[in-house]
Amino acid sequence: MGNSDTKLNFRKAVIQLTTKSQQPIDAGDENFWDQFWAENILNIQDVFTLIPASEIRSLRDEAPANLATLCNKAVEKLVKAVDSSCRTQHEQQTVLNCCRLLTRLLPYLYEDSDWYGFFWSQTKPRASEDETPIPLAQLLLCAVCDLLFCPDFTVAANKKSGPDKAEDLQAIDSCEYIWERGVGFANSPPHYPNYNTARSELLKLLLTCFSEIIYKPPSDPCESPNKWIQYLTSVENRHALPMFTSLLNTVCAYDPVGMGVPYNHLIFSDTAEPLVEVCLQILIVTLDHDTTASDDNANQDNLFINYLSRIHRDDDFNFIMQGFTRLLNNPLVQTYLPNSTKKIQFHQELLVFFWKMCDYNKKFLYFVLKSSDVLDILVPILFHLNDSRADQSRVGLVHMGVFILLLLSGERNFGVRLNKPYTATIPMDIPVFTGTHADLLITVFHKIITTGHQRLQPLFDCLLTILVNVSPYLKMLSMVASTKLLHLLEAFSTPWFLFSSPTNHHLVFFLLEIFNNIIQYQFDGNSNLVYTIIRKRQVFHSLANLPVDGGSIGRCLNRKVKIDSPEPMPEENLPETPSMEGSKPAQPAEPGTLKATLLETPGVMKMTERESAHPGSCDIPAELVTGNNDEKSKSINEISVPKKIPISNRLSRQNSVKTWVPTTEWVKSWKEKLPLQTIMRLLQVLVPQVEKICIDKGLTDESEILKFLQHGTLVGLLPVPHPILIRKYQANSGTTAWFRTYMWGVIYLRNVEPPIWYDTEVKLFEIQRV
Repeated sequence: MGNSDTKLNFRKAVIQLTTKSQQPIDAGDENFWDQFWAENILNIQDVFTLIPASEIRSLRDEAPANLATLCNKAVEKLVKAVDSSCRTQHEQQTVLNCCRLLTRLLPYLYEDSDWYGFFWSQTKPRASEDETPIPLAQLLLCAVCDLLFCPDFTVAANKKSGPDKAEDLQAIDSCEYIWERGVGFANSPPHYPNYNTARSELLKLLLTCFSEIIYKPPSDPCESPNKWIQYLTSVENRHALPMFTSLLNTVCAYDPVGMGVPYNHLIFSDTAEPLVEVCLQILIVTLDHDTTASDDNANQDNLFINYLSRIHRDDDFNFIMQGFTRLLNNPLVQTYLPNSTKKIQFHQELLVFFWKMCDYNKKFLYFVLKSSDVLDILVPILFHLNDSRADQSRVGLVHMGVFILLLLSGERNFGVRLNKPYTATIPMDIPVFTGTHADLLITVFHKIITTGHQRLQPLFDCLLTILVNVSPYLKMLSMVASTKLLHLLEAFSTPWFLFSSPTNHHLVFFLLEIFNNIIQYQFDGNSNLVYTIIRKRQVFHSLANLPVDGGSIGRCLNRKVKIDSPEPMPEENLPETPSMEGSKPAQPAEPGTLKATLLETPGVMKMTERESAHPGSCDIPAELVTGNNDEKSKSINEISVPKKIPISNRLSRQNSVKTWVPTTEWVKSWKEKLPLQTIMRLLQVLVPQVEKICIDKGLTDESEILKFLQHGTLVGLLPVPHPILIRKYQANSGTTAWFRTYMWGVIYLRNVEPPIWYDTEVKLFEIQRV
């Protein structure tokens, strides 16, 4: 009965706050204000239910003095709890209710630009003239940080202090109270569910404080840093190091499976997962910084970035890497008992954190790439790319995975690691193949391009850039992967597609560069690819003889108009082999699914810079190539050659200009630079040899041709090998803004219990229903 009375009093107090009266409620009326942190309000859902959004807006707009006093009193309560060391259950409940109240109110303050600076302009009353006024925001952050290391509330008490002696929270050495063993901390503190819950609620408040940015449009340049994050990660916060370490170790040490008892997550509530989730969100938000900014000291000023960039011990890297691989692979684990193990849902935040870890700490990136462990990151990324490709609500996740692979592909070791054999451990709806991780990469990329959602088209350049970067190191492509690559060239080199946009021909250049790299640097092991090139040689001859006169260009484009019929084109134009056992096709989003809009994908030219893999060598010169269309080369038995060519009309590129009119001069300008010389030379040498064998031995079996090609050589017959060019990811303001929008969109959609920002007027992105 008492609990319902308390809630009734709470509602009455809210109504009284918002009632239009002549006088604001007296700040000294403690009996009235104490109703808002009453002991019987036991969870954050109560606070969200008892204070509807409409009444918060009414309070903000019609009784601003009351709202200001409420915020001041809540912060004051937190500060007082710190002063008294927050040891009693009553004080701890008061702290949690103050946090819940502020978490509820803050988004509505941020909605109104007049309230943006409220917490930084309001100050604590000065005790003397000499005392420097402290902003309310600073008081709030200091109190929350102190409370995150409060013995018997958020951490276990230190036995040295004795049973009766309460430690002064403002003098406590929080480095002794780091939450989890791992980087920089060897002790294993005890785990208590109530500590996890208290930490989670305090961190939710911090996350809400940081969210001011989502109420500003993406077009607004972020000239001024987020003051909340700036203070929390500065030297003024004495808890910065133990807090960063606690967040990092809590995430990387988490094991969702635990002892592995089936269905244990259904029997016991896991207080660790919500804590890990909010720790991860706090980490990625506090590490958000424009690395292209002119201020060189920014990384030094942000201690979280500073600490992250200075981790260097192999043991620490190993701990972090094991955390990433354990958590990223968790949703993919197959068990005999359906749904018997806990599956985490925060893989998107994990990928953002992995990106930031690699971006800020190059030693970690090299550590990841120096062993095959990087493949334990690659496989879950490819799983998510494949699984999300048809779902428009997960377009951002696909982008995120591709950006990480672009970053990794800029390093030689990544390409080398891809040669490790792949054993299917997770069900994916891709053809069954025997091969390497490189084959898996190519097969998934082909699937994204041919059957992905239309909104993934801006990523095609990026996908092919990744393949270009790794291609010089791929020792033995399977027949499946080789056929997929040729199928892409066949589709992208169709004249109507080449002429329909000013940039479509870039895709052909990327694919030709992939073939050239493999032929020049890995010819010996790639008989499958060489055979496929010979079998599909007409594609290269057609490219070499691409029409350039105006009449032919017009006829090709008219043919495109006929092809763009409303009837759906076939998704796949190759004879498909069976998919892996247990796999399911990618599903589109469920109707009603919410998604956050994203900024436009930065162009690959802006995201990368060309760097030679051979230091000191110059850029590749564009080669003028004229290939001969040799009529007799058509006589080889083309075993199981698919006759259908187009990859559906989804390939009308988004970035094509509607008024685009291709001209003879434009086609000539890039056709002359097509790097066909190496492939034409290969065909010139090998086609007659293969034909002769076929005629002499009456071969109709491709295995015999492959055997011949395996023992063949082109040493001295091909043009001089071109230098290997790697397109390395280069940080820029466009990708920084994209990551910020994506990250906050994920955080918005993931925080539904309670729905912190739901139905508030965010401006950084739009929330849409699929």
